[in-house]
Amino acid sequence: MEIPDKLSPYTDTALIYVHLRIIIAMTFPEKRPFQMSALLRASDRPVDLRTPASAAAAMRTFWRLADAWSLSAAEQMTLLGVGRSTLYQWKQGRFAALDRHVLERLSYLFGIHAALQILLPVPERATQWLRKPNSAPLFGGRSALDRMLGGQVADLFVVRQYLDAQRGGKA
Repeated sequence: MEIPDKLSPYTDTALIYVHLRIIIAMTFPEKRPFQMSALLRASDRPVDLRTPASAAAAMRTFWRLADAWSLSAAEQMTLLGVGRSTLYQWKQGRFAALDRHVLERLSYLFGIHAALQILLPVPERATQWLRKPNSAPLFGGRSALDRMLGGQVADLFVVRQYLDAQRGGKA
């Protein structure tokens, strides 16, 4: 393997950081605060999705998604499965823990968004796809958003499953 004469500043810094970690680990093995690995690991701390802070983070992501998809308040309420007063409390930043039904809906919506980003990386095309009539048997000539607005969690699930199959992934 040929090593270039000059590495980028980022590479230099990264190499120095890795070397320092190796030197520290070799010098003080009993006080090693980390495990040496080239693989990224998930945090050891579990994330508690039942906290108001988690709810706020999830809803901030949903608001961005709603803006990207140009969703009306009525469409947002239907997709989340909540009433008007709950939606407006959340918009004002008053959060309690989200129940498992809302979390499930958010999970499907975020998965739909992620699949659309892979299949249609241009945001305008993804939004157009959501809103235009679709000839796939699943949609029966209606748009994917119309199917998602059926009000049932299953409607979100089948759209997510369809997109995952289109991209060759798993549900």
